[in-house]
Amino acid sequence: MLIDTHCHLDFADFDAERDELVARGHAAGVAQMVTISTRVRKLDTLLALTERYPTVFCSVGTHPNNANEELDVTTEDLVRLAQHPKVVAIGEAGLDYFYDTQKPEDQKTGLTRHIAAARQTQLPLVIHARSADDDMAAILTAEMGKGAFPFILHCFSSGADLAKTGVELGGYISFSGILTFPKSTELRDIAKTIPLDRLLVETDAPYLAPKRWRGKRNEPSYVVNTAEVLAETMGLSFEEMAKITTDNAFRCFSKMPRL
Repeated sequence: MLIDTHCHLDFADFDAERDELVARGHAAGVAQMVTISTRVRKLDTLLALTERYPTVFCSVGTHPNNANEELDVTTEDLVRLAQHPKVVAIGEAGLDYFYDTQKPEDQKTGLTRHIAAARQTQLPLVIHARSADDDMAAILTAEMGKGAFPFILHCFSSGADLAKTGVELGGYISFSGILTFPKSTELRDIAKTIPLDRLLVETDAPYLAPKRWRGKRNEPSYVVNTAEVLAETMGLSFEEMAKITTDNAFRCFSKMPRL
């Protein structure tokens, strides 16, 4: 049993075969999936998916690359919307300095509002961090001093220092198909330093298909390959890693029931 803790089932890439890819996920042992919000104003679409598929849950939040579109979304809005029984996380929010599309100050405003919502709800904040290690570590450290909140550094591809900070602050580190790429030696070395009880796996589908399907559109069933490589990296069997990451997922997404 595996949990795909981060995918985007609402994206148009899946319009032609959404039923089939959810079924393929189940057939591969992916029992539950969390489809992640990139715009609060599209939450209704995500909720419709969670109603259509009982094993699919969702988050609510604004991706940093959409930060300026939803600067009017308040912490109170996030907290209110997170009361829906199928909303099990806040985000994804964060900092992305790789794509020069949003002002850093707008991204930071959104991030701190999402942190406050995670603190109030105690739902995990799904964090997107790209080319922003120092600022992300500083914000997480400062905000944790105001009151604890659960969080996930999703699709981890940052440096060892941010991973260390994330773990020290009580966060989870989630690995995607990037972990499986031949050139990701440094990332696999970082994975070896993460405590077993802080590991998660995800697809970030439709992006970043793991090595076995590199170049194809990603989907939840492919998280199996990421878990296989993570198990090999950590010196564990696939079955052991599946149990570890599944138990971690239910501990992190504490609102999500085991079905």
